[in-house]
Amino acid sequence: VQLQASGGGLVQPGGSLRLSCAVSGSIRTFNDMSWFRQAPGKEREWVARIYGGGTTGYADSVKGRFTISRANAKNTVYLQMNNLAPEDTAVYSCNAVRGTISLWGQGTQVTVSS
Repeated sequence: VQLQASGGGLVQPGGSLRLSCAVSGSIRTFNDMSWFRQAPGKEREWVARIYGGGTTGYADSVKGRFTISRANAKNTVYLQMNNLAPEDTAVYSCNAVRGTISLWGQGTQVTVSS
């Protein structure tokens, strides 16, 4: 199973982007899918999580601005990011957990700058 993140790019402050994480297998087998990000010189930090039943959770820094969702039929998890700020600049990666298995995809760069 592989995870492929896409949708990053350069956006102005206040703008929006939607990231996608495509899973090569069925995402129904993963009960926990998350987005993480890592800014230059900083530790990787958790951003958002969605469970198989649809329950979601967000880091305080993105709550109210970011929305995580999953489309089981497309085996894809999304991260809608609104009202982006320069401090959101980072490489965003997706993670899928099934029991003791934790899979990571390659990241996609998000740069927020005027």
